[in-house]
Amino acid sequence: MMNQNMLSSSRTFAFANPAVEAACYMIAAGAAFALVNVSVQAVTMRYGMASSSAAFWQYLVALLCGVPWIVRIGFGVLRTANPGLHVLRVASAAIGVQFWVAGLAVVPIWQAIALVMTSPFFVTAGAGLLLGERVGAARWLATIAGFAGGMIILAPWSDAFSQATLYPVAAAVLWAATSLMTKQLTLRESSQTVTLYLLLLLTPINAVLAAATGGFAVPGSAGWALIAFAGIMLMAAQFFIVRAYATADAAYVQPFDHIKLPLNVLAGWIVFGFVPGGNLWVGSLLIVGASIFIAHRESRGGDRHGPLQAASAGIRRHD
Repeated sequence: MMNQNMLSSSRTFAFANPAVEAACYMIAAGAAFALVNVSVQAVTMRYGMASSSAAFWQYLVALLCGVPWIVRIGFGVLRTANPGLHVLRVASAAIGVQFWVAGLAVVPIWQAIALVMTSPFFVTAGAGLLLGERVGAARWLATIAGFAGGMIILAPWSDAFSQATLYPVAAAVLWAATSLMTKQLTLRESSQTVTLYLLLLLTPINAVLAAATGGFAVPGSAGWALIAFAGIMLMAAQFFIVRAYATADAAYVQPFDHIKLPLNVLAGWIVFGFVPGGNLWVGSLLIVGASIFIAHRESRGGDRHGPLQAASAGIRRHD
């Protein structure tokens, strides 16, 4: 009885405190993404599934999981004055997914997740250089520090460096472009419109990319199970992220997103025995520290639509 009372009290506290609730949602999203990543890495590394096929089936399953939401909001929200930008945004996201899954097929999960965490710095750079947004010296210095952390993890001077190591970086660049386009769209359209276009267009674009490269073959029942699980966890992660940002301010929620790094490292160690080198922790410290600093600066400035927040807008892709 005492344990039940304690559980009831903790639940009451969590849901009575939006900050705690939002943090729990973000941590749950990080855990779900870690399960997605190890599942995709297992089906590509261990079972030899083509990365383009894995990306297609994973997002198709996620789309099927999202059908109840699609039916509930209806297709009326698809009316838009910017169809070309929607298609370009989803194409950028889809190609980013292809690079990400291709990276997971060959790169240890700890390295891939740390490198893709540089995406907010590409967003900041793009917002300043391409969109003409005002980015102060402090944020530029933090962005440079974040890129330096990525270089330490990438280690292009190392004998272990290969072209495949750049795949997560390519995904980070493309997802940063997706975030910048998301920001432009959400200035004029609802988040439901932006999200629904992504859900509906991502699978067909992934299908075209899969047909042009690796095909659609799934390696047996184990492969189907892993892909189905990855798709379900992907949609669960999207739900948790939406709930997190709906519950608390983006500048508060964003730092909890970095918990996905140790969660992915732990998952990779448990499933594959991947043990990260010391350069991961040095580089990650720079990446996480710089990202938190930028979020703090935006929070102090009251900039709820700055580049880092743009990176969090709409539905997440992967990580």
